[in-house]
Amino acid sequence: MIERLPATQGLRQLLATLTGRPVGLRTVPLNAQGQPVPPPYTILYPLDRADDTHTIADNQTAAVLDYQATFVSGPQPGVANSRGGDEQATWMADRGWKVVQRPADGSPGYAHPIDVGTGVACWKREAREAGGTDNAEDAIIASVIRYRLYLEKTA
Repeated sequence: MIERLPATQGLRQLLATLTGRPVGLRTVPLNAQGQPVPPPYTILYPLDRADDTHTIADNQTAAVLDYQATFVSGPQPGVANSRGGDEQATWMADRGWKVVQRPADGSPGYAHPIDVGTGVACWKREAREAGGTDNAEDAIIASVIRYRLYLEKTA
């Protein structure tokens, strides 16, 4: 059976690298002092999992993992009356789309590697925009992308 935690950690790290901003797992990311960081940031939610390959000889060497990434904009710290906006949320989501970016030279695979654990490969990735949210009271606007990772044991 393929463990989910290494894949979750790998996707979380890739999103942090692509956006240059912190990524929280199911919650607002925290700084070194344990305090919530100000936006922009990403919140990653593990969703569905399927281990059945729908074959008679299924030996649980494959898994399909779904995730939701919420790219959160917000007021700029120290700037009075600033608000999160669509431009900031879209900028973050544009970087999130790079999870499924192919190499510019046409070679196989993906432009940005993802570490999904020892002895496991992510052979296919999918992404779809799932809308967004706004909260006028908090001056926050978010964009949402759902990812699907297809994993298979290699060893």
